[in-house]
Amino acid sequence: MTPKETEDLERWRLMLGGGAADGTGVQLSGDLSQVDMALTALYDFERSNRNFNYGEKEKRGGSEGSNPGISRWLGDIRKYFPVSVVNVMQNDAMKHPELKQKMIFEPEILEKTEADVHLVATIMELGKLIPSKTKDTARKVVQKVVDELLQRLEQKTIAAVTGALNKSARNRRPKHNEINWNETIKKNLKHYQPEYKTIIPEVRIGYGRKSRKSLKDIILCIDQSGSMGTSVVYSGIFGAVMSSLPNVKTRMVVFDTAVADLSEDLKDPVDLLFGVQLGGGTDINLALKYCSEQVTKPDDTILVLISDIIEGGNVAEMHQRAKDLVDSGVQVICLLALNDDGTPGYDQENAAQFAKIGIPVFACTPDLFPDLMAAAIQKQDLAMWAAKEDVVLKK
Repeated sequence: MTPKETEDLERWRLMLGGGAADGTGVQLSGDLSQVDMALTALYDFERSNRNFNYGEKEKRGGSEGSNPGISRWLGDIRKYFPVSVVNVMQNDAMKHPELKQKMIFEPEILEKTEADVHLVATIMELGKLIPSKTKDTARKVVQKVVDELLQRLEQKTIAAVTGALNKSARNRRPKHNEINWNETIKKNLKHYQPEYKTIIPEVRIGYGRKSRKSLKDIILCIDQSGSMGTSVVYSGIFGAVMSSLPNVKTRMVVFDTAVADLSEDLKDPVDLLFGVQLGGGTDINLALKYCSEQVTKPDDTILVLISDIIEGGNVAEMHQRAKDLVDSGVQVICLLALNDDGTPGYDQENAAQFAKIGIPVFACTPDLFPDLMAAAIQKQDLAMWAAKEDVVLKK
């Protein structure tokens, strides 16, 4: 058997999980044996490993807390797999209630867990159940992920939103220091004077005068039911960034069967995320009622509803409130998800009703969200924007 054939059989053996039925007849050794043990511990957990006594025979030394099996397993998957795979395996482990509590409730183990947005969502979901001894570690994990997300998304969001605000606030009688020279030159190319080799700026385009009043009011209305965890994390990051911008007034409202206004916490996204309690029912109608009461200038308000729109409250009233908001001039957008996980399950009838009254409905990745907000601020046709970005609108 050639080395390539042996390697292929070993890969099949890892995928099939061993046993008489796998048909490979391959015995794994060395690192491949450890990889197989790490995979089996997780993906054969229900059948043979309920107590997760991982690596018990090895009796490795070191301080590993009260759940050494989990600690060893986390160390091994980080040793043998790339970070992207580690994150997938951790997320799969979180689907088992027994493993979830073992990974979150012990500070020594939580420190070894690969921190990502899904882990933060799990910490938010467990909330007050997290014991006091682990809360400081949990906060450090959330802070680490928040810092990484801000580094990735903050500058793009600031550039997109401020650029859109500048364009939407153009004036035709700008002072010298307010002139947008690029746009002014483009507008006046037809007035080029060959003999003088210059352009006569008959039309001057400015960025708009700075004002202490907000040019746009943005309301993020976020479903905090359990399935929306990662969307809540990203929403908190974007809300914190936009709330720091001049000329933008940002509110963040979260809801389940009750409504909580977390706008005052936007200055600290870590505090904000710890103020969210994932889980519970969904009353979109109640949330839209609250948001409508916060609107003071409809024509300059953008309401982003982030929800799978599976309504647990009064559906007919929800539709009417959404229509009333649109009719008043509020620009309403419905995001089924704000994450990299794809479109979740959602209520197709509610999506169709929203689309009928002019509310675009789609899922959005975090990297696209700044551009979406820029398009909304400039009141672009979001259907055309979505087509340009290969975003599928739900109808």
